Amino acid sequence: MSGSVWEGLDDEGRHSVRARAVLRQAVAPAVLSHVSGVLEFDAPLWGIPLVDVHTTRLDGRIGRQEAGIRQHAGAIGPGDVTERNGIAVMSPTRLGLEITTMADVERSLVVVNHLLHVGLTTPAQLAGRYRTMTHWPRTLTTDLVLRLANPKVESVGESRSIYLCYAQSLPMPESQFEIKDASGRVLWRVDFAWPKLGVFLEFDGRIKYEKLVKEGERASDVVLREKEREAQICRLTGWRCIRITWADLMHPERTATLIRRILFP
Repeated sequence: MSGSVWEGLDDEGRHSVRARAVLRQAVAPAVLSHVSGVLEFDAPLWGIPLVDVHTTRLDGRIGRQEAGIRQHAGAIGPGDVTERNGIAVMSPTRLGLEITTMADVERSLVVVNHLLHVGLTTPAQLAGRYRTMTHWPRTLTTDLVLRLANPKVESVGESRSIYLCYAQSLPMPESQFEIKDASGRVLWRVDFAWPKLGVFLEFDGRIKYEKLVKEGERASDVVLREKEREAQICRLTGWRCIRITWADLMHPERTATLIRRILFP
């Protein structure tokens, strides 16, 4: 690979190149695992450092760690190994569980929710494989992540919002809640809602607004359209709206206080 191509890669791209080189040079049969495997499925690794390349030996022998490489040794179950982008990699189900052994609940939830949302695994598959995990570290983290995980959650920001509600002891909202008219026709869908409390919450992230920009529009046009949508929902339901951003997630206690005041005025 030329230096100019390497320089043009982001951290994730460089890690993937390194990971392929490690697999090619491996003496023992191995498969990409943990963060190195997750990257092959384009899952977001919010806040998880990409320092070492992670592989898992397929011969059952004890793994080792050296500069830039973390070699794991774990029991390989049926369906654990698959092929992705022409290389051997752990399955999305196994990868989702592996992430919980090396990252905290919030960061793990981001990965697991993505794998669920895009259909690469299911709650049943995760739960089934989890039941067969023996002698794995940090299984308390795994258990909590699986209880919080939700295939309806669509983005990093939404996953972090769910975690904020859990960590700050707020009532857990319903994700991707449908707003219907009197005839039952779905008019809108909101990120989160507490129907019994008459409140809905929208996470406003840059990517969300980029997706909503139509040809010939500016970002300001999207903002105005979203405000009008919010007003229509409030008029129809009589509910109150909460909007939070990335900056709000940086201050979870303060944001939780704001949400709590709106939920319980």
